[in-house]
Amino acid sequence: MSEFTDAWNRAAEAVHATAVEKEFWNYNRNDGELIALAHSELSEALEALRRGDLPDDKIPKFDGVEAELADCVIRIMDMAAARGWRVAEALEAKMKFNKERKPKHGKQF
Repeated sequence: MSEFTDAWNRAAEAVHATAVEKEFWNYNRNDGELIALAHSELSEALEALRRGDLPDDKIPKFDGVEAELADCVIRIMDMAAARGWRVAEALEAKMKFNKERKPKHGKQF
């Protein structure tokens, strides 16, 4: 296991523990719902850009886009930890695979 995967998995377990503690897992959550919630964070990042990317209202040390992208990663970590999915390893494998791909993956855009 790489240092990245180990660190990611420890962080994901902490994220999931917080979500459980805050009662986000008091019912059987389905994968569609969890993916939609991650997607909603990306939509919020887009809206932050459209508003001029002002400081976030909860963590003003960071821009809205930074905070919303962090929320998306948190949602992904929570889901992955809950489901036992190997997202960190898949991320590393995908990064390695992408290094060998053609520019724009052989497509026009």
